[in-house]
Amino acid sequence: MANRKLIRPDMNELKKELPSRSVRRKQSPPEQTNAEEFYYLKQMAAKTPMVVILGGEELRGWIEWYDKGAIKLNRHSGPNLLIQKQYIRYMFKEEELKRVPRAAKRVNDVPDRP
Repeated sequence: MANRKLIRPDMNELKKELPSRSVRRKQSPPEQTNAEEFYYLKQMAAKTPMVVILGGEELRGWIEWYDKGAIKLNRHSGPNLLIQKQYIRYMFKEEELKRVPRAAKRVNDVPDRP
């Protein structure tokens, strides 16, 4: 029998010749976008009059302070309040009330959260 030598191509050479198929995975979105922080800081710096809607109650004032779970709302007509964010349905600038027709202002027309 003849002694045969098996000739195999070098895998490193083949990898160089073939176009690389680097599959990039889609990155997951960041845990925190800092959009909330930016919004609060902007409203605090300008002392923007805000309207905060809780359940069926409407509070007006400006945001003096915030953290991860609460905001401090300063008011002209009443004591300052520390409000937990979990109880806030929504909030908006007081100047937006002037743009909205009277019928759309009613708090009771707001659907409940799921």
